[in-house]
Amino acid sequence: MATIRETLAPSAGEIDVLRQIIRTANSAVRSEPDGYQPVGFMLPDAETGETIGGLNGHAGYDWLFVQYLAVPPELRGQGVGSALLQRAEQWARERGLIGIWLDTFAFGAPDFYRRHGFSEFATIEGFPKGSRRHYFLKRLNTVASP
Repeated sequence: MATIRETLAPSAGEIDVLRQIIRTANSAVRSEPDGYQPVGFMLPDAETGETIGGLNGHAGYDWLFVQYLAVPPELRGQGVGSALLQRAEQWARERGLIGIWLDTFAFGAPDFYRRHGFSEFATIEGFPKGSRRHYFLKRLNTVASP
């Protein structure tokens, strides 16, 4: 039997190994590649140029997954989050992606995503305890179901 090593900090290289195993297995049953492409839209500080917020995610199987959308408190309510999300949507449309999906917590920004045309497709109650995790999608292109 194989040895199992626990880690609370898997390295980027270790995660890449896992990703490659999954991609290889998936490609054995899928006729087209997943098209995995990381993407980010960063907010540089006006004075230092350091990243102070932004949006990142990845495209795969013709969908854009938004992993993080983070706006510093001093810039909230000024349309910065909307601009980041719109830029990501533009990027996805330029590549002919089907849509965008993401998740957020109830204490995060579910109403923000609803205002931007996202539809909720799943909710996990009690994740985290006493709250909910919401899953959203927004279709950009109409596609026929298989």
